[in-house]
Amino acid sequence: MCGRFNLTLPVEALRAFFSIEGEFEPFPPRYNIAPTQPIHVVKADREGARTLLLVKWGFLPSWVKDPREFPLLINARSETAAEKPTFRNALRRRRVLVPATGFYEWKRIGTRKIPYLFESGGPFALAGMTETWMGPNGEEVDTAAILTAGSVGVPALYHDRMPLTVPEGAWSEWLDPAMDDAVHALALTERIDYTARPVSTLLSNARNEGIGLLTPDPEPAPAPEAAPAKAAPRRKGKRTVADDDAPTLF
Repeated sequence: MCGRFNLTLPVEALRAFFSIEGEFEPFPPRYNIAPTQPIHVVKADREGARTLLLVKWGFLPSWVKDPREFPLLINARSETAAEKPTFRNALRRRRVLVPATGFYEWKRIGTRKIPYLFESGGPFALAGMTETWMGPNGEEVDTAAILTAGSVGVPALYHDRMPLTVPEGAWSEWLDPAMDDAVHALALTERIDYTARPVSTLLSNARNEGIGLLTPDPEPAPAPEAAPAKAAPRRKGKRTVADDDAPTLF
């Protein structure tokens, strides 16, 4: 899955890396991006011009009547996204890139649950899709989910799911709103390999921020050798649904 990530690239470097046009509000490095928070996504118009937008991380289909009664969808399974009514139109017409410089997974080592940072040596583009929810009083909320697949390589030691990325050579086609073949779009994505290193357990609190979160605790845990960890149990109350294990009506 992908339940936490970071984006520490300087704003102008981000603009250059993704060839973003137009103006946007500058923002500081973000070391602890969590569900329900605003995230930056790259979108393109029919002429191919790319812009940077802020959306809420937590996909909300347009047909939802009461968001308080709907589970929080932060990820979508690539294996089923093209068929499920929740995601299929967004995958066909509203694909985006989610800029990232790393993502996190937690692994239980003995009695401790340690966060690990996964990096690829530079920024990368997570495969995302967006939906705009309109409320009964005319309010609008732009939301997003990140596509995932079964883990391979280093991430498979920590979790059985990992985020999909879009290689740079496929960005234009992925972002093209005129390309509405969801199956072909998914074929553009890939699972890249990463390195993993422990970071501070303070990362577990979504309110914590700053570069200090990348410093491991005084006694960092060793790399795990076991099979992928089980997904964390759902919290009580409104559910957070990772990888679209949502009710069957979807």
